[in-house]
Amino acid sequence: MNLLVVGSIGFDTVETPHGKSEKALGGTAVYCSVAASYFTKVGMVAAVGTDFPEQHTEFLRQKGIDLTGLMTLPGETFHWGGRYHPDMNGRDTLFTHLNVFQDFKPTLPKSYCSAPLVFLGNIHPQLQLHVLEQVQAPKLVALDTMNYWIEGTPDLLKEVLKKVDILFVNDEEARQLAGEMNLLRAARKIWSMGPRIIVIKKGEHGALLFYEGDIFFAPAYPLENVVDPTGAGDTFAGGFMGYLATSQNFDHNHLRCAMIYGSTLASFAVEDFSIEKLRTLQERDIFERFAAFQRLTQFSRE
Repeated sequence: MNLLVVGSIGFDTVETPHGKSEKALGGTAVYCSVAASYFTKVGMVAAVGTDFPEQHTEFLRQKGIDLTGLMTLPGETFHWGGRYHPDMNGRDTLFTHLNVFQDFKPTLPKSYCSAPLVFLGNIHPQLQLHVLEQVQAPKLVALDTMNYWIEGTPDLLKEVLKKVDILFVNDEEARQLAGEMNLLRAARKIWSMGPRIIVIKKGEHGALLFYEGDIFFAPAYPLENVVDPTGAGDTFAGGFMGYLATSQNFDHNHLRCAMIYGSTLASFAVEDFSIEKLRTLQERDIFERFAAFQRLTQFSRE
């Protein structure tokens, strides 16, 4: 196993201008693991309830994801509901039922502890620290967080940030964490907190990479129809980490390629509800869109 993914798994009930999806498969661990599975061997640590359908478990197995770390706890599976605004850039949370996720404490199978790359989804910082206490000298640790933890558990979050290499946040979260409105100043301040690589996601406006004074911008792929943005950021992280797990090279050029692979996978995910587009995605589709990204960003002075 080359990549350990720790996070949520559950059901999403989503309303967008394109329709509604009821209790579809979702969660950070799902989107990230499925995206990364196109590049590398993934081990997932998450918790579901006794109501979790076997068909979902079988789908994850078919994607080659190691489910030794998937725990089934008594009770119902995590369930989130949201409604997107007409422009798809904002959404309202309608409900959040933590269910068994409330008692989730990630305990790693022995075979997972030596994973060279680790991705910590936006769970409680105390749980992220618990995972880091179990892994053995990983080459690269990435962290995702959210405004809830930035506001509610700032001290714990800063303890985690000291121990990670990569931070994934959106632009609003970066400003909140750093206390700076300008993203360049925000990135410099976050560097001082520990992460040496910062990825700031900007939704339909792409993503920014900050690394050793270098800045790289990855655009979002132009799409006529964005059906469901849920999980796009986690899919981006999965493509990013999956590519790095395969390359085992973390220099400037490979980080830039990881940004484009992340954007490539995310562009597919938003074309349908839940992970439906990722179910049938082929490697050739990924490579063709990656090449389209290259054409999109190339130019010449002549």
